[in-house]
Amino acid sequence: MFYNCSMDPIDRLKLLSAQMHLEPAEDAHCVSLIEDPKISKKREAIFISHGVLPNGQRIRLLKTLLTSVCERNCFYCPFRAGRDFRRATFKPEQMAHTFMALYKAGIAEGIFLSSGVVNGGVNTQEKMLDTAEILRRRLEYQGYLHIKIMPGAERGQVERAMLLADRVSINLEAPNSERLHRLAPHKEFTQELLEPLRWIDQIRRRSTGKLAWNGYWPSSVSQFVVGGAGESDVELVQTSEFLFKQLGVKRAYYSAFTPIPETPLENLPATSPKRELRLYQVSFLLRDYHFTLEDIPFDTNGNLPLNQDPKSAWAQTHLEERPIDINRAEREVLLRIPGIGPKSAQAILSARRQGQRIQLHNLGDLHSLGVNTKRAAPFILLDGKRPSYQLSLWAKTI
Repeated sequence: MFYNCSMDPIDRLKLLSAQMHLEPAEDAHCVSLIEDPKISKKREAIFISHGVLPNGQRIRLLKTLLTSVCERNCFYCPFRAGRDFRRATFKPEQMAHTFMALYKAGIAEGIFLSSGVVNGGVNTQEKMLDTAEILRRRLEYQGYLHIKIMPGAERGQVERAMLLADRVSINLEAPNSERLHRLAPHKEFTQELLEPLRWIDQIRRRSTGKLAWNGYWPSSVSQFVVGGAGESDVELVQTSEFLFKQLGVKRAYYSAFTPIPETPLENLPATSPKRELRLYQVSFLLRDYHFTLEDIPFDTNGNLPLNQDPKSAWAQTHLEERPIDINRAEREVLLRIPGIGPKSAQAILSARRQGQRIQLHNLGDLHSLGVNTKRAAPFILLDGKRPSYQLSLWAKTI
């Protein structure tokens, strides 16, 4: 049954948002418990995430399901069909008005809307789109909206979501069909999950997005469950690279597998958070630093070393004997140096263009441009020489 209206709205929201930390979105890994008497005289608690938007803005983000009822039986999921726990559901209009109450009270500044699947992906997607349309068109909500695309949704529904959302997402969960079968045997990798990501890219390429609610097409992201299907890191990175370069996906999120009681994978060990971290680091190298799959330092089993970040591992192999001249290197080469990111690389280039090259002759000069000099020093040349690594020699003069 999709609707169950007997529960108080805040009680329902509390249940529907409680497990959403398992689905990373907008860098919202930390979930805080917020109580507000404006919303409930009983001071019921709801979960609000600290989200970071694509433009870097930080907001209080409500991450919630429209319903926790689900007909799918994914082996890792707390909402899987048949699992014994208290479920809850909102009608679209109820969800829209409940969120707007939070928004107007200053408790939530944006919403990430997902759902369990009931009566098929098309039916569920329609309910989510109804919610979004009520928010945008009837309640004139102008804030941040992230809509999850359901497995089995139709192309027309994907385009409607893109007209209403700031971000859309489809969880691949696994890097390929074989691995997905171990996590979610009733999901179809190519047709249900990968194909809608292709539609999103095609829609963006076809037109400018002027008809979208804010005049721009939303960004798209995906997510992987890490460690639940025996997959290697090279499988995850290979698929991530494809998403970035071929389908215009903005971010890949990696969720370290955590066993959930009363699921088929409840006895599988949890995945190390450090593995999740290394995958994020590699995804940024692929997306922002001009690295390719061939550059990534995998071990013989196709996994990333846990004891060292991948950029430093690459640099130790390729740069220790061939350090880079800071005053001559192009942007793409600068980005290969540990401790230098897109902003600090641009700052170095800007300083050089402004005729300030002579100032880039010690670690203090680089530090003032935002370079992590402790990480960069072993791999660079300044004035044609390797700089001293001792921070204490120059830190007092900055």
